[in-house]
Amino acid sequence: MRNIFSFLAALAIVAVLSSGCANTEKKLGRGMSNMAEFARLGEIRRSVEQTALFDQPGGHYATGFVRGLNKTFARTGVGIYEVVTCPFPPYDPVFTDYLSPNPVYPDNYAPELIADPLFATDNDMGFSGGDVAPYIPGSRFKIFNTQ
Repeated sequence: MRNIFSFLAALAIVAVLSSGCANTEKKLGRGMSNMAEFARLGEIRRSVEQTALFDQPGGHYATGFVRGLNKTFARTGVGIYEVVTCPFPPYDPVFTDYLSPNPVYPDNYAPELIADPLFATDNDMGFSGGDVAPYIPGSRFKIFNTQ
């Protein structure tokens, strides 16, 4: 009987901490996005680009890669922290003096919606738009490129 009460008390605490809080959802989603930085490689691509444009045109690949790798490790660590502490305040982004709270992309490319029936407004007619292969770094081909 005592085991049932302790189990129900633990279940009630988990339910209270994880239910219906928009701030918790934002923090968890931001943390999961930051944890996936190694797969996305956004910080590395942006750092190589920014170093080449503004710092040193001759040594941009090595310096930009190391700078981006450092930011990738930092973003992944912040993501792990936010996922672990998502039920607890503060819910605002942390470490924003070094990292942007949102995922970063190089200035020469920012992905749009994926060409998928979920987002396509004219799917019944056979028309849709968006990126064809956004998961491939550097992919810039769009079905309807109007810009």
